[in-house]
Amino acid sequence: MRSLKAIRINQFGTTENLVVEQTEIQAPCKNEVRINLYAAGVNPSDVYTSTGTYAIKPELPYTPGLDGAGIVEEVGDLVTNVKVGDRVFIASLPNGDTTGTIAEKIVCESRFVHSIPEHISFEEGAALGIPALTAYRAIVGRANVKAGQTVFIHGASGAVGLQAVQIAKALGAKVIGTASRESGKQLVKEAGADIVLDHITEQTIHTVLEQTDGKGPNVIIEFLANENLQTDLQMIAKQGVIVVVGNRGEININPRLIMQKECDVRGMVLFNITAGEHQQLIQNVAKLLDNQQLKPVIGYSYPLEEASIAFNAVINGEHNGKVVVRTQ
Repeated sequence: MRSLKAIRINQFGTTENLVVEQTEIQAPCKNEVRINLYAAGVNPSDVYTSTGTYAIKPELPYTPGLDGAGIVEEVGDLVTNVKVGDRVFIASLPNGDTTGTIAEKIVCESRFVHSIPEHISFEEGAALGIPALTAYRAIVGRANVKAGQTVFIHGASGAVGLQAVQIAKALGAKVIGTASRESGKQLVKEAGADIVLDHITEQTIHTVLEQTDGKGPNVIIEFLANENLQTDLQMIAKQGVIVVVGNRGEININPRLIMQKECDVRGMVLFNITAGEHQQLIQNVAKLLDNQQLKPVIGYSYPLEEASIAFNAVINGEHNGKVVVRTQ
């Protein structure tokens, strides 16, 4: 048994229920790894899960967090992909064996762990996981983006959006990104977007059409479909693809636009992937890291004792880029 500090949730509800406690973890089993964590990523799904109203409902009490980064301390007998002393990132799934990343240490399955290069900090490593895998699956797995296409990222200043910009650029696409704040627009530009605009409404669709010779973008990555999907259908090029990554409600759309454009509207939830797809995503993200084509953007980092503030910041959209918790 190892004693450590961790965020614990003893009852579902508000972020006030996140408390720092001393807890213990077992030694890793034959296919597990124990990692000394330096940073953990906070995702919207972590916040939703903590309320007890999400599709994912862990057994109480639990330590939240699926993403993190640190140094391997101990490995099980069957682990071959990492070794003691390696700098690694963790990209776990809610149905896997893990003790939670918002803690000083974690024990998790080795399949969730991959080395990070020296030019990636632990905070940046903690910003991979769900954001990087979501961005890659949206751009490559669902939209099948090709070199020379135009990709419109509607809400590109968040953790997933900024990495989606970088991945699309790595594939040779032209990228148009939107953001609401000037600070966010600057980050989208620094991530590599060719054109950065305010969020598009029906009144400003012509702005995007002007940038695409009147044809519209080949691909739209949408993070707020309940507000933007009708506009996206008006913008998308014929035979284009809209990938819905985020949504917070309902919307009325005109299906005739789908018919006229012969476009595809594709949903995406990362947690639908198989174990094999998860491994492939991690490996593909790692290649982009090694080639320095992907570098997560940190919006703000909070100490372990302020994890509840970090949760509120994520759900309220207070920061562009990724929100992380420093665990040491």
